[in-house]
Amino acid sequence: MKSKKFLQIVATGLAVVTLLAGCGSNSSSGTESDTTAGNDSKVKKVKVAYDQASKPMTWLDENGNATGYDVEVMKLVDELLPEYEFEYVGTSSDDLLVGVEQGKYQVGVKNAFWTQERTEKFIFPKEFIGLSSAGLVLTKENEKIKTLSDFATAGYSLAPIAANNAQYTIVDEYNKANPANQVKLKAGDAFTVDVVQWVNEGRVDGGVIIESAFEKQVTAEDGPYHNLVNDVVYNEFAVIKTWPLFNKKEQEFADAYDEAIKKLKEEKKTNELSSEFYSRDLFEVLDTVER
Repeated sequence: MKSKKFLQIVATGLAVVTLLAGCGSNSSSGTESDTTAGNDSKVKKVKVAYDQASKPMTWLDENGNATGYDVEVMKLVDELLPEYEFEYVGTSSDDLLVGVEQGKYQVGVKNAFWTQERTEKFIFPKEFIGLSSAGLVLTKENEKIKTLSDFATAGYSLAPIAANNAQYTIVDEYNKANPANQVKLKAGDAFTVDVVQWVNEGRVDGGVIIESAFEKQVTAEDGPYHNLVNDVVYNEFAVIKTWPLFNKKEQEFADAYDEAIKKLKEEKKTNELSSEFYSRDLFEVLDTVER
């Protein structure tokens, strides 16, 4: 009897040990799952707003995908930042500015120029994202005008530019540096006016425009003003750095961007994308860029 009772006790003990071992196994599995979840939680999802109608800098292609120079650079930045996951949100230029400022988006790209006013609303990182050509739209007969100085000396009229448009700032900076030879600068009510049409109609002698916009409107065979390709010209007067705009609370994110974009520039990835989207490597003239 004692032997039988002893065997029952041993069997019960083994069952308890097995049960505890099973519980231990489940506990270990749960810990591993929590760790994985913890790793996933460290990946910060950020919304990257882009102007979806600003080809070739940023736009929504025919397949519904975000693309353009700025967007493709940001995609490469994303690849170098495993701690972040980028979500691209197409929107308007105005919504992008308001949305980034209010924190709806963590960063926005729109071929943005630096202005002092914008530094009060956004973080400008240390590293610019790209370069953009700015120039004058002129009639063919005025193609001899190459610079803002030439334009001012001729006493020509300029298409109005909204005061909150960075193109206004460019001309205003020129005027402040050249008080004796200023361009007649007028602030417009709208953010942009139809510069090509204004020049063609003779309402003004010239207007400031971004090269890519001129190519989209005039040079491209499907451009709305391609019929004027022999009547108007684009004369570049400056190549300007462009920047992503970060929400004021995203300094850590901006710092991470800086490290990634520096690497991309060293590897000439930005040069390649400039050639692809602008048909010109604007980084080749970086040494001459003043702004």
